[in-house]
Amino acid sequence: MDKTIRTHLDNIRADDGDVQFKAYDYLMKETEKPVDWAYEAWDELVEGLTHKDNHVRAITSQILTHLAKSDPKGRMFKDFDILLTVTKDESFVTARHCMQSLWNVGVIGKKHQIMYMDGLSKRFNECITEKNCTLIRYDIQVSMRNVYNVVKDEAIKEKALKLIELEKDLKYKKKYATVWKKA
Repeated sequence: MDKTIRTHLDNIRADDGDVQFKAYDYLMKETEKPVDWAYEAWDELVEGLTHKDNHVRAITSQILTHLAKSDPKGRMFKDFDILLTVTKDESFVTARHCMQSLWNVGVIGKKHQIMYMDGLSKRFNECITEKNCTLIRYDIQVSMRNVYNVVKDEAIKEKALKLIELEKDLKYKKKYATVWKKA
């Protein structure tokens, strides 16, 4: 890992929000493509998922989802449940940032897609008692649509539509269905 990457990884935990954001922005751009330093950073990023600072939790969750493409050893299979836990974060903004980035895991390969779909399906069902359930469910639908747009697997669409049918409120059922218009 070069010194620039190391500095930005360290700056994720900075007290200065501007420094944190610059680190986030740089690392997100770097991880748009596979990188060779994923395993050098992996454990510290997983640790960041439970950090006291919600910004660190949000940043590390998003970087980890981007690193799924740089994970030939399959470490994501061990750590995906921790990422799902971040979707229940006490800071709803942090939870949403993680949720909205999870689709990056679902597009890596068939095994990743199955793990992702199982995890988000479970999350769709269990969020019913949460304060922001309808927004969580909408984000799940958008995430699944993002995966579908990349992999074009009809099973994703079918599963997502079955989840929508679980919604009791017609207003929200219609809202979730809008995600799948023209699919």
